[in-house]
Amino acid sequence: MPTGEYAVGTFSYTVYNDREEKMYNAIGSKRSIPVKVYYPAAKESVEGLPKARYMSKATVDAIRKNFYVPINYEKVESDGTNRSECYENAPFIEGERFPLILFNYGYSSFLEANSYLLIELASHGYVVASVGHPYEGMVTTLDDGTVYKQAKGLSSKVYSPFIPATIALLRFQKAKGTNEELWARLDAIQKKYNRFLIERLTEWKLDTKAALRVLKDKYSGMIDFANGIGVTGHSFGGATAYALCEDEPETFTCGINIDGALFGNHDGKVITTPFLQMNCEANKTAVTVAFVKNKNVAYHAVLRDMQHLGFSDLKHVIPLKSQMGKLDPDTAHKTVCGIHLEFFDTYLKKAKGKPVFENSDAVTFTEYEP
Repeated sequence: MPTGEYAVGTFSYTVYNDREEKMYNAIGSKRSIPVKVYYPAAKESVEGLPKARYMSKATVDAIRKNFYVPINYEKVESDGTNRSECYENAPFIEGERFPLILFNYGYSSFLEANSYLLIELASHGYVVASVGHPYEGMVTTLDDGTVYKQAKGLSSKVYSPFIPATIALLRFQKAKGTNEELWARLDAIQKKYNRFLIERLTEWKLDTKAALRVLKDKYSGMIDFANGIGVTGHSFGGATAYALCEDEPETFTCGINIDGALFGNHDGKVITTPFLQMNCEANKTAVTVAFVKNKNVAYHAVLRDMQHLGFSDLKHVIPLKSQMGKLDPDTAHKTVCGIHLEFFDTYLKKAKGKPVFENSDAVTFTEYEP
């Protein structure tokens, strides 16, 4: 349940035929980008409205196939459990504007994968837009019903050659050294094995900016752009958030990376916006470039007893502790949401001068001054 003062509305749109498609399986076509938006609504305005559907049948089928879990779509639809704590096309609040946060999910994930977090942010007075990426998500559905499945052979593109790349990255997770040494090692690994991801980062940034153009053109009446735009994302979506802040700080003024290795070409670049890295223990070595090249304050939040997928909604859906981590799902959710709100309330809403991050049994914080 969202804890903010607002109810949450939702709607979706698709940016059709935005540009030439560069994914290897769809060369010659045009790229279309689906977007799902969550926004504050007055609680009295949603009384009596049905809650929005959570997952499409295509998404449920993809999760069932990828994680071998017996989700029955017809059953979750009929018993009402396939619903989110938000309302389709709830009335906008007239005369009020709210800061915008753009979100990108992880590679091979899906549009609603972090909706619990996004709904919570919206309930506290943010407009939050989740951006989709055809062929690179587990499944991608456009407004007209078009469904794009994940491109075949994607894993072998992401890690190439697959076995040596996987071994190198697993060894790197256990590496020791200074932040500078760890970044130099990851940079060498990615340039050898992850060139495809470095290339795709450019396309994900373009997807995000295509989504933003529509928000500016059609929905500026509900968005407060005075302090810029916040960005966050899980996994490769977090690397996208970092790259946007790094490349266009006048637009993307603060950001969070949720457990993503900071793939990308960072040669000769620095980051000048406030930025926060959030990690499980296993992946904390893969973000140190943000503490080496920061010209503004940087934060590192390391969650205990977490695994990479546990930062998504799947921690509440699939009881696989080997992939989700042992941390209680409600504690994980409260921690991730609390960090986001403290950070964005400070740097996007400008509601306070400095965020207050407190260490607990679930999380440890480190601050890096420029």
